[in-house]
Amino acid sequence: MFVAAVMIQVKPQFLQPFIQATLDNARNTRKEPANLRFDVLQSQDDPTRFLLYEAYRDTDGLAAHHQTPHYLRWKAAVADWMAQPRQALKHRSLFFGDAEG
Repeated sequence: MFVAAVMIQVKPQFLQPFIQATLDNARNTRKEPANLRFDVLQSQDDPTRFLLYEAYRDTDGLAAHHQTPHYLRWKAAVADWMAQPRQALKHRSLFFGDAEG
């Protein structure tokens, strides 16, 4: 299993459009065959900070996600709404949910 943790900081004036676009992307991503999880998390301390936690069966699943219409739509929409470039940390799962990776 492969996990990407994407950290994003959004410009305050774009907070609501960012949330709407990101939820659209998340809902559509959950329909992808290789996607196992897509969590959209908002910081309690700073509502402009987000963590997208994405789990895929393998690295090919993430690569396929990056070619989908909903991801490309999201990427284009949010590009100017970010206060700084997003950071993606990629992980190999050792223990996920109820089972070892």
